[in-house]
Amino acid sequence: MTAASTATGGMRRLLGHRDARIYLGGQVISLFGDSCLWLAMGIWVKTLTGSNAAAGLTFFFFTAPSLLSPAAGLLVDRVRRRPLLIVTNALTGSAVLLLFFVHGRGQIWLIYLVMTVYGLSYAVLGSAQSALLTVMVPADLLPDANGALRTFQESLRLVGPLSGAALFVAVGAHVVAIIDASTFALPVLSLLALRVQEPAPQLMAGHWRHEVVAGVVHVYRSLQLRHVVVACAIATTVFGFAETITYAVAGDGLHQHPAFVGVLVAIQGIGAIIGGVSAAPLVRRIGESRLIGIALVVAGVAAALEMPPLLAPVVAAFILFGMAIPWLVVALISLTQRLTPADLQGRAFSAVDTLITVPQTVSIALGAALIAVTGYRPLLAVMAAVMVLAAAYLLTRPELRGVQPADAQVTASTETQESGTSPRACREVRHAP
Repeated sequence: MTAASTATGGMRRLLGHRDARIYLGGQVISLFGDSCLWLAMGIWVKTLTGSNAAAGLTFFFFTAPSLLSPAAGLLVDRVRRRPLLIVTNALTGSAVLLLFFVHGRGQIWLIYLVMTVYGLSYAVLGSAQSALLTVMVPADLLPDANGALRTFQESLRLVGPLSGAALFVAVGAHVVAIIDASTFALPVLSLLALRVQEPAPQLMAGHWRHEVVAGVVHVYRSLQLRHVVVACAIATTVFGFAETITYAVAGDGLHQHPAFVGVLVAIQGIGAIIGGVSAAPLVRRIGESRLIGIALVVAGVAAALEMPPLLAPVVAAFILFGMAIPWLVVALISLTQRLTPADLQGRAFSAVDTLITVPQTVSIALGAALIAVTGYRPLLAVMAAVMVLAAAYLLTRPELRGVQPADAQVTASTETQESGTSPRACREVRHAP
């Protein structure tokens, strides 16, 4: 059976699942609004200040709240996930309307504030969505669900950023804010329409501090998760450079208007479609760890290709980078879901998110500070080297060489016993209805 037929079969089964179909439909509209807003905010700040660093900091303020992810994970594991998602979506949509008070350079702090609220929201939404999926779709379709969500998100780079940039130029950022705020309504309606029956959250008997760090303890004790998270954390120490470098590549390298960043991000969406569609079949064929290692190598090559001030290699770089991101994200989320018992899903996801996103947040700020001193090409060289180093670490781990996709259930059971959780708990996750 070919990878293409495997991908088609998995997607057909996923879309045949009523709740999955409704949920994914709501997410498509929401993700479109998000993709319009995020880029428009960076362009808005660059236009108001003329600074690549200030524009890059918009994403810094989005990622900074990841420091609170462990608390978000604890919240997710203490309440039912669907009501939590409904409330969080509604509040985030309302917060976006604060952008109407931005009228000049003196109100840039409001843009940063909205991006911070976005970051807080996504700390909850990502963890709650991952946990909800484990009870909403069959376990063997989790890679397909994660791949579909990532494909939709990255595919929208083909229209969302260009639409956001075009709307920003034509009618201003306030209209983009209206569009994004309104797109939070459909996820709320789709969540209300679900028939999924969530089990009551388990009461936690331990001290709250122990419960908050339970996800980190689980990741550490799970051998495969630990190595994967270490490799990804190494990579994200430089991953954030890209947020500032993209503006420099467009302006200093290719000598284009800041809005050309929308074109580059849309080009990245072409690669993301390929990566998102192929992610689930590749997870089944080569396993999550190997796919993450390959994704890091591809991302390193992409960083090197951005160095020449020529359109052709830059286009190739953004396509490759677009492919690598869904491979990495889908494999990482699927591995976390598969190796985590039901009562730890929220905290395990948040632990992984924190351990990876914190270095990325630091690297965004560091990249914004360094680019004015070094220029963007030395930063790209460092990115390429560190990503290949992270891939080498993961792909050469002797403990993971014997882990095959077909051995997934055995591996999960073995690692679960090592982490002190019951095999029965993991079976409930894998075979959730």
